[in-house]
Amino acid sequence: MKITATIITLNEAENIREACESVAWADEILLVDSESADSTREIAAECGARVIVNAWPGFAAQKQFGVDSASHDWIFSLDADERVSPELQSSIAALCSLPESKLLDGYRVARRAFYMGRWIRGGGWYPDYQLRFFNRARGHWGERLIHESVSMDEGARVGTLDGDLLHYSMRDTTHHRKMIEERYAPLGARQMWRDGKRTSVWRTAIAGPAAFLRSFLLKGGFRDGRAGLTIANFAWHHASLKHTILADLQNQRQEKK
Repeated sequence: MKITATIITLNEAENIREACESVAWADEILLVDSESADSTREIAAECGARVIVNAWPGFAAQKQFGVDSASHDWIFSLDADERVSPELQSSIAALCSLPESKLLDGYRVARRAFYMGRWIRGGGWYPDYQLRFFNRARGHWGERLIHESVSMDEGARVGTLDGDLLHYSMRDTTHHRKMIEERYAPLGARQMWRDGKRTSVWRTAIAGPAAFLRSFLLKGGFRDGRAGLTIANFAWHHASLKHTILADLQNQRQEKK
């Protein structure tokens, strides 16, 4: 088994060295960069990565471009703000010692987020399983605008690896709010529209409170103290804003009729 670790980037000079170092065990590190204006590409090259520049086509399409450009069939997909833990690396190393006939077609990993100075346990943020290690002959990235994921072929066998994928996505609450308002909510609303989902005044009104209760109570966010409360508050903001944007899309369509 030979493995290509793929990473997509845009202005990730702050993160890329540690990301590359966490997958230094791979047979190839492939960086697909969306025309960064900082030193992302140079740092990645210093770490031994093969660097390709590709204009931004969207999250899933860029990740699939990396899969298609890889030198090896086995792909480990990493975001620049993620790190492979030693335990996860050991799990992958154990797979590499198995004969091909013993391997499954893809493997999920648990992703653990670091936020407000602590590792988050609740709020729906953990274990947050992600299918990131797979044979490209049996899987590919789907076409979602946001929260993209790998789709495996019918009949593909999928397992779960021990060890966490460590996620350092939010630097602080200001960054968290910016990500919601500039990326997650707008793209989430567009994905809902694409999926044929619609909202209403009533749904928009209850989306935020429902998201807060789900995050803080039902999914155990209270276990994370102040961080869990902050996450739940942002879940409220995200859900409310997403439905508001979706409502605007609906109104724009009505005005064009």
